[in-house]
Amino acid sequence: MTSTCRGIDVSAYQASMDWAALKSDGLSFAFAKASEGQNTRDARFAAHIKGIKAAGLIAGAYHFAWPNQDPAREAANYIAAVRPHAGPGFLHWLDLEAYSDRRNYRGRTAEQIRAYAAAWIAAVQKAFPGQRVGIYTSADDIAHGHVPTGVPLWYPAYPGARVDTFAEAEAASRPTPSGRTVTIWQFTSTPAKGPRVDSNLCYMSASALRTWAAGDTAPSKPSTPKPYSPPPFPSGLAPNKARPSAVTLQRALKKAGHMAKSVPESPNYGPKTQAAVAKFHNAHPQYRAAGKSYDPAIGPKGWAALFRLAYGK
Repeated sequence: MTSTCRGIDVSAYQASMDWAALKSDGLSFAFAKASEGQNTRDARFAAHIKGIKAAGLIAGAYHFAWPNQDPAREAANYIAAVRPHAGPGFLHWLDLEAYSDRRNYRGRTAEQIRAYAAAWIAAVQKAFPGQRVGIYTSADDIAHGHVPTGVPLWYPAYPGARVDTFAEAEAASRPTPSGRTVTIWQFTSTPAKGPRVDSNLCYMSASALRTWAAGDTAPSKPSTPKPYSPPPFPSGLAPNKARPSAVTLQRALKKAGHMAKSVPESPNYGPKTQAAVAKFHNAHPQYRAAGKSYDPAIGPKGWAALFRLAYGK
């Protein structure tokens, strides 16, 4: 069974709310309308969002979209409204729905509406790095291709009297409009009990939603490359002897530039391998045997140095 948690959303249509009491009744999250279009701000947003945060609820805000306006200006309107309140764990939503007369969609194709939504989301994500940005939208908008892929969905669909309480929503099947995964379901705007507000069911537990809402806000730590470790020095490796490790030695000599790549590989530690080892020692005399000016035999320290030179980063 999928874990869930309960929430509501509000706007200027709702007066002051007793957020502490709502939390005590089982509410976990609440979203408030912040803005609309290029210039409009919700008159009660600041009061609502302060109350939501003071009660310790998972907080978020939404912007009512006008896809036939400039997405950059609309995003700027929303960003300015929420910046004093947004922070790690704050959720941002684009309310993408048409007015009944479609005045906010007028003159726009499905492709243009989708491009508007993508541009708005990108601008808000840039303004609030690491914070979650999603879309509130209908089955019709999803079916008509207005919604970019890969964004969290807050989905309104009202089954009516058979689902108008949180308990009934929790017992109902999770919606899948056009096969899309729904993060939050707004199942009624006229709940049977409590204030007349939109009721929402999130398909995560309260703790999981809080963790998800935190997003990727922690600064990334640069990874420290693991130091290169040469292979162990093989026993029995010596000039004029046949050992499989001679091939490994030859490959390292080629990689480090001390043996021509055209030399055939062989388990025999023969003259060409000896000459390449001597060449390595001439370039790095500290690994040559004491008292020798020509040393064709690789030792443990020289082996490790050669492999670091060939394969180390």
